[in-house]
Amino acid sequence: MPSPENFLYYGDNLDILRRYIGSKSVDLVYLDPPFKSDATYNILFKEKSGTASAAQIKAFSDTWHWDQGSAKAYEEIVEVGGRVSQVMQAFRTFLGTNDMLAYLAMMAPRLVELRRVLKPTGSIYLHCDPTASHYLKMLMDAVFGGRNFRREIIWRSGWVSGFKSAARNWIRNHDVILFYLRDERQQAVFHIPFKPHPPGYKRRGGQGENPKGVPLDDVWTDVYSPAIMSFSREKLGYPTQKPEDLLERIIKASSNEGDVVFDPFCGCGTTIAAAQKLNRRWIGIDITYLAITLIRHRLQSAFGEEIAKTYHVIGEPVCLTDAQVLAETDPYQFQYWALGLVGARPTEMKKGADRGIDGRIYFHDEAEGGPTKQIVISVKAGRTGVVHLRDLLGVMNREKAQIGVLITMQEPTAAMRAEAAGAGFYDSPWGGKHPRLQILTIAALLAGKRIDCPPLRQTNVTFKKAPRAKTAAKQQRLGEANE
Repeated sequence: MPSPENFLYYGDNLDILRRYIGSKSVDLVYLDPPFKSDATYNILFKEKSGTASAAQIKAFSDTWHWDQGSAKAYEEIVEVGGRVSQVMQAFRTFLGTNDMLAYLAMMAPRLVELRRVLKPTGSIYLHCDPTASHYLKMLMDAVFGGRNFRREIIWRSGWVSGFKSAARNWIRNHDVILFYLRDERQQAVFHIPFKPHPPGYKRRGGQGENPKGVPLDDVWTDVYSPAIMSFSREKLGYPTQKPEDLLERIIKASSNEGDVVFDPFCGCGTTIAAAQKLNRRWIGIDITYLAITLIRHRLQSAFGEEIAKTYHVIGEPVCLTDAQVLAETDPYQFQYWALGLVGARPTEMKKGADRGIDGRIYFHDEAEGGPTKQIVISVKAGRTGVVHLRDLLGVMNREKAQIGVLITMQEPTAAMRAEAAGAGFYDSPWGGKHPRLQILTIAALLAGKRIDCPPLRQTNVTFKKAPRAKTAAKQQRLGEANE
């Protein structure tokens, strides 16, 4: 088992927790479990037949369903016995078998594992939607014990925009963050945060201002969500993105430099970026390769290319056999992973309807103000032939793309290579000549080969860049113990 330093895991976080994360090895946990916050209350409580496909969280389909997977999870947690079993049985009696019970059944074993990995002096912050927060609080009481509950934090996530003014109900404008300790008998880390005094404030007796300010309470109205603030430099286009200031507040309050911060639903990596900036070690898990790709780009944009040497990615295919297994078990995750190898972004977050394009790369290779150009990419895990190249060439012409790339598991035939060669070259204004139609095999990509195109380090605009981070001068040495 690797020592806790900086790790980014791909996979189901329950499996990763059980296989890789040691007991009492984490100082602080923050989690924002995917939840379909725009679903209506009635939909969440609709009865299900239980015959749907196995439940799996997806980055852009953040909903849970009562099906065979969640039913099995429910049975397993109930059979263990104890307080968690009792509260889950009570939930089923009250709720019935619906999506809300599925959500709680999938969360229960993960919370049990998170308690296991927390140090006795550790803390956990569970970020949730008000639709489920009351159930999650009862579940957290069962897992951590009610005596370890500390605060229910109300985070005002934005402001009322114009289009909401016509709503027929009170506008929801907050999330709930549940704060628990691992063991209230231990001296948990907590640094009281302060906010400035109101303008003109004077201490009694005319002694001037208190330099510490006012201790922060449990209603936070001063941190806004970049998902709402469309003009924010921090916004990366990830639907559930939270502001770094929010995570920085939590990390500063409940950890010290060198501590291990853990986010088991790390999404676009806000917790990871904040932990890195504040000189904490970190562990992140996500079940989509798209999220892993976004996090890599975010870290590189914020901290520079050298950051890649300071963390490990575990769970990605490292050989052709691994890639074949992924392609057979989850074709869509294989597609996301393959696109990540070349730095492309998927064109559609929903299955199907891609119109022949699986991913795109946007770039500039002219003077400032020149047009945005693109590379269109098609990923094929099965048999490929000349017809796929001809289809891709048609897509290139339709989209007015400069370069097209076919990523394939199989080696191209001679006829395929001839078809690609016949498409000619793209002449970059910078003077380079690049084949218009290219074939890249997974084996070649794993060996380090990349798309033949203008240098993307200077020209790539595929992903929105995160702001450059300003870190403290003292950086924790990778792997340094913090006992």
